[in-house]
Amino acid sequence: MHIILGGTGRVGSATALALLRRGEPVTIVTRDAARAASLAQAGAHIAVADIHDTGKLREILRGGTTAFLLNPPADPSTDTDAVEHATVDAIVAAASGAGLQKIVAASTYGARPGPPCGDLTVLFDFEEKLRALGMPLAVNRAAYYMSNWSEMLDMVRERHTLPSFFPEDLAIPMVAPADLGEQAARRLMTPADDSGVEYVEGPALYTPRDVADAFATALGEAIDVDVIPRDAWEAKFRQLGFSEPAARTYARMTGTVVDDAGKWPATPVRGATTLQAHIRDAVERGRERR
Repeated sequence: MHIILGGTGRVGSATALALLRRGEPVTIVTRDAARAASLAQAGAHIAVADIHDTGKLREILRGGTTAFLLNPPADPSTDTDAVEHATVDAIVAAASGAGLQKIVAASTYGARPGPPCGDLTVLFDFEEKLRALGMPLAVNRAAYYMSNWSEMLDMVRERHTLPSFFPEDLAIPMVAPADLGEQAARRLMTPADDSGVEYVEGPALYTPRDVADAFATALGEAIDVDVIPRDAWEAKFRQLGFSEPAARTYARMTGTVVDDAGKWPATPVRGATTLQAHIRDAVERGRERR
């Protein structure tokens, strides 16, 4: 049995569906069974638990042989670093003594130790604490999520503009959640000695201009890129509802992505989903909902 944390989110659900397509048994951990209804219909078992209920979560994990562990993002109106570190500790405590044969953990490009830097330092801490448990650990470090852009669909459609914290011509690795799910499923099914860090990205590097062009093609209208200056990042995050500490750490994380441009892994695992296909599918789904 494969246990999936964050199983109703984009990457977790993609992982679950990839496993179910292969006939693998899957248990989704969720706080709300209703959100997992479609996965239950697809054949997944549903376990209801709060991720901070260490005892309950450990009990669920003991029912599996492998687990996909994903640290969910905190509400940006909170001190996100503090909340996410607390969640890391709860997940690791539950995994300790759960008797799992292998863990696959979701992490990120640029994960590193050091001063608070959003996901980059939180997920490095997650990796290190899971590694200290002494059980086989496979870490998938993901490139920038294409879904971060597709979630802006309504804004882009309404304003004919794509806001970007990145320079318009900055090419960075991006990846679709569907491809992250495929790679997580693959590593859950491989032997325990398939461990260590792998980097997962899409078939090419993309720029914010490429994103705007993909929206333009899918929507059939011109889309401009509105680049937010670096000295305005924190204020913009605050305007979007982020707390002061969250705005500060997200601005620092964004700056690190920009400053690290070009320092990408030489041999990533590449998914097949192009940015253009991801945006097109998001636009088509959006039309179905309207």
